[in-house]
Amino acid sequence: MQQEPAWLLVNFNQSVQRLQQLISIPSFSKEEHDAATCFEKWMNEDGITYQRACNNLWATNKYFDECKPNILLNSHLDTVKPNSGYTRNPFDASIIDDKLLGLGSTDAGGALMCLYHTFKQFYLTENLAYNLIFAATAEEEISGKNGIESMIPLLPKLDLAIVGEPTEMHLAIAEKGLLVLDCLSEGKAGHAARNEGENAIYKALVDIDWFKNYRFPKVSTTLGEIKMSVTMIQAGVQHNVIPAECTFTVDVRCTDVYTHQEILDIIQQHVTCKVTPRSTRIKPSGIDTTHPVVLAAQTLGRNLYGSPTTSDQALIPYPSVKIGPGNSARSHQADEFIYLYEIKEGLLIYHQLLSKLLT
Repeated sequence: MQQEPAWLLVNFNQSVQRLQQLISIPSFSKEEHDAATCFEKWMNEDGITYQRACNNLWATNKYFDECKPNILLNSHLDTVKPNSGYTRNPFDASIIDDKLLGLGSTDAGGALMCLYHTFKQFYLTENLAYNLIFAATAEEEISGKNGIESMIPLLPKLDLAIVGEPTEMHLAIAEKGLLVLDCLSEGKAGHAARNEGENAIYKALVDIDWFKNYRFPKVSTTLGEIKMSVTMIQAGVQHNVIPAECTFTVDVRCTDVYTHQEILDIIQQHVTCKVTPRSTRIKPSGIDTTHPVVLAAQTLGRNLYGSPTTSDQALIPYPSVKIGPGNSARSHQADEFIYLYEIKEGLLIYHQLLSKLLT
């Protein structure tokens, strides 16, 4: 059996210990201050020169060269709030049966720690083919404006972004975007006992049925079909009044074969309700399959796939991939955990992947 390199054991032990500390600090979106301060302490301990803006931290490799292309290593500090299904303290980062438990362990503490310690491994290396930039950012879970989006203008132009999220260390080469639509169906109020008024709920049902069944003609080779889901609905003021308004919300997972505006144009051609997009910021992302990072991942036996979930990739206007330890199905679930072997695998594969690019 091949012996593990000494650096792997050192980085593994440190990653686990620090992840336990990070889990113990509540770090909900917009409340990452204490977690970012803890991360500052580690970067100081490691002798890494860094910068901070709000709750975001970033650093470049020691021998940064403005003439070289740049690779960003990015993952997030924030977590969702624990759901009601937790059977244990979500901030108790215990290790039980080779599992490190706790809120944010998989999404995305494991990836964050592995990316950081991989960056640290290369920090003092001279004559790299690329510059490395590490960023631990805020507000990923809400796609907030004070997270990676606020960082992009502060960073050098990027040639590649590697975003750390749980993918079982396979490579997401494309990621769906997101449109959230607020829809309003308008009718006319009347008394429910008499044949008067125009029921806005019934009008909304026709459009909701269209959202449920419509299939966009073009299908992405990496991301498949666009998916539309009605997720919220509100109407009515009391039982005997025909509702004059019905509002509902549609979650649209977009692909790279339609622009957001093209999707909106098609929707508005088919429905009678008023459609208002909350935001058009969360765009689909991806990378050419001939890119060196994709080819390098394939030589390491990594599968390629299109991801249905969104991440900070959507806000990075440069070629990007998503890869990290852990299973995405555990994200946001009660009693979240990551296996210890997944952290070790993350460190090893990140190192192997970057070694192929940097040296």
